[in-house]
Amino acid sequence: MFAIPGTSPVSITPAAAAQIVRLMAGKDAYGLRIGLKKGGCAGMEYTMELAATPAPNEEVVELDGARVMIAPMAQMFLFGTEIDYETGLLESGFRFRNPNVTDSCGCGESVRFEPIEGSRAQS
Repeated sequence: MFAIPGTSPVSITPAAAAQIVRLMAGKDAYGLRIGLKKGGCAGMEYTMELAATPAPNEEVVELDGARVMIAPMAQMFLFGTEIDYETGLLESGFRFRNPNVTDSCGCGESVRFEPIEGSRAQS
């Protein structure tokens, strides 16, 4: 929907692809749907859920058997994002390296994007 022809809207690292494949196999899912919702101290939060089928107008990105579906309303905010999976001593999880983020909260759970022209509330 917001993609540039011939260019993937997001990239998936090999570590993220391997984790997505594991999750898909465990739940017999078609892929991992990512999106955004209002919330958190910075204003927006990433959402992730395993899904049996892609919804209409979702962008599907595949790498090494992993499928990521991008919800239509999130596509313009996620364009250029790298999805990674990091394993650490205390925590492991997906990391979104999103060049469109203008601010994030201290814990990294929520993000803020620059307002779209014309959407700023009048004072």
